[in-house]
Amino acid sequence: MTTPPALLIAGHGTRDDAGAEAFRAFVEELGRRRPDLPVAGGFIELSPPPLGDAVADLVERGVRRFAAVPLMLVSAGHAKGDIPAALAREKERHPGISYTYGRPLGPHPALLKVLERRLDEATGGRDRAEVTVLLVGRGSTDPDANAEVFKAARLLWEGRGYAGVETAFVSLAAPDVPSGLDRCARLGARKVVVLPYFLFTGILPDRVRRQTEEWAAAHPDIEVRSADVIGPEPELLDLVLERYEEAVAGDLRMNCDSCVYRIALPGFEDKVGLPQQPHFHPDDDGHGHGHHHGGHTHSHAH
Repeated sequence: MTTPPALLIAGHGTRDDAGAEAFRAFVEELGRRRPDLPVAGGFIELSPPPLGDAVADLVERGVRRFAAVPLMLVSAGHAKGDIPAALAREKERHPGISYTYGRPLGPHPALLKVLERRLDEATGGRDRAEVTVLLVGRGSTDPDANAEVFKAARLLWEGRGYAGVETAFVSLAAPDVPSGLDRCARLGARKVVVLPYFLFTGILPDRVRRQTEEWAAAHPDIEVRSADVIGPEPELLDLVLERYEEAVAGDLRMNCDSCVYRIALPGFEDKVGLPQQPHFHPDDDGHGHGHHHGGHTHSHAH
């Protein structure tokens, strides 16, 4: 019987120890779920182990083929550029390996189900028609990635009975969390739940909660609650394995219709056609520059 390709999980990285440990525990749980698969995981930046170490671990275990799945909710710079470029670099380091590259996770119905559960936990079963949700994403300099968060917000609103679902970002993009809460108030909201669109705990989700508390303290006439992050739920484990199966089967469907590296979007015209190069990351070994893939700007499969 042919051995299936290994599963490589690519994470963003965080300076928060608990968030990094949550990722590592998640990778271990994936391995327990699929004992037939070699599973490894690494980070693009900030946290150990770096992605290159995870690839080296698989190679040492005899792996020659693997499917890489980005453990990320939206396709921003890391998923579009850094990870494919890093994988191309690993292919040069380990001649004879081959890989396919999966797509990011959201906004999948399974994750929307978990977000809905987080909202129910935060509201304690309150009538949804009274609740306005502020979905807060990481934020990116890539407009396509920010648009994906708005898409998730709309899909969360559809058919679930909330008064409204607004969108904000905690870094790099507007509106920020206080501005998002201001908008909810201007729209007449009196009960708001701030819902972090993050997989695991970390510095940025903590910042969302802190900014929410500060705004709530300054607006005592509005009831504001904070929901929890998605977390290592069974739905998330199932979805990662679904993305793995897609990558192995070649059913990739990566979003290129509004990719800033392919389409001239207003204000971002200078990015079209730019080669994607791996950044230097502090946890890597310094081979941070100089490799990009061929003639096109970000790769979907190798």
